[in-house]
Amino acid sequence: MKSTPKLFSDTYLKRQHQLDMVFRNTTRFFAFLVFALLAGIVLSLFFGSLPAIKAFGLGFLFSSEWNPVTEKFGALVPVIGTLSTSIIALLIAIPASFGIALFITELSPRWLKRPLGVAVELLAGIPSIIYGMWGLFVFAPAFADHVEPWLTDHLGNTALIGPLFQGPPMGIGMLTAGLILAIMVIPFIASVMRDVFEIVPPMLKESAYGLGATTWEVVWHVVLPYTKIGVAGGIMLGLGRALGETMAVTFVIGNSHELSTSLLMPGNSISSALANEFNEAVGKLYTSALIELGLILFLITFIVLALSKLLLMQLSKREGQQS
Repeated sequence: MKSTPKLFSDTYLKRQHQLDMVFRNTTRFFAFLVFALLAGIVLSLFFGSLPAIKAFGLGFLFSSEWNPVTEKFGALVPVIGTLSTSIIALLIAIPASFGIALFITELSPRWLKRPLGVAVELLAGIPSIIYGMWGLFVFAPAFADHVEPWLTDHLGNTALIGPLFQGPPMGIGMLTAGLILAIMVIPFIASVMRDVFEIVPPMLKESAYGLGATTWEVVWHVVLPYTKIGVAGGIMLGLGRALGETMAVTFVIGNSHELSTSLLMPGNSISSALANEFNEAVGKLYTSALIELGLILFLITFIVLALSKLLLMQLSKREGQQS
């Protein structure tokens, strides 16, 4: 009897093992390359900001002074501007995105779903500088003529929120920047919400409708609990976009280092300060202060992403306990 031939020779198996090792090491290299790049960015920001850290210490975070002539710098105004405009954007974008995604997935006629989805995706693809130019030349004048006077007259004298809506109607300012940011992040959040709403099994929704539930009850008790992790991820994606946006905010925020309680007054953000002043920075301390602003923005983004990850982990844990 003839012996059965080997399907794979020893040489072939050895070569395949070597190729597998090469593949593993290559993928491992690119995975650790991400960590190396991240560490390199952090270290470069840290060493670049060392002169400002040594000169101002923690007082840099709590000082509103920004005077290149006397070399006195503080990050309070840009930090407040970054957080304020991002919060305003989310307060507007979350309900608007939820409504858009809900209409597309649950209420829109079939012939309208695709055009609406394409329109939302096209909004996400518009460059930020276009939003900034439109905000400065079209939105800001209309906002100053028709909206800001009404806000000042009707809300400027109220007890708690009155100081937020006082000041001359200039069109540019913190509120305008927040509104432009909201328009920019709505397509991102709405697209994620639409995608996660569409993965809900139709049987779950049909069962709820069969029991007599309304559309709102189906969304609140079936769709949202099933997709809460994806919805939270979409919101954090929009927040990350709002925190780091540069050009659109630079056009409409006013670029002022004056601290004001009014949202109608000009302000500044970290990204707009870097865009406006980095090329004109003269002197080691001035440049170092701007680099420290970049380091602060990196830390803010890192904290936000870490908190969002913890939130998603908690949601996943509770979901596992319920099941």
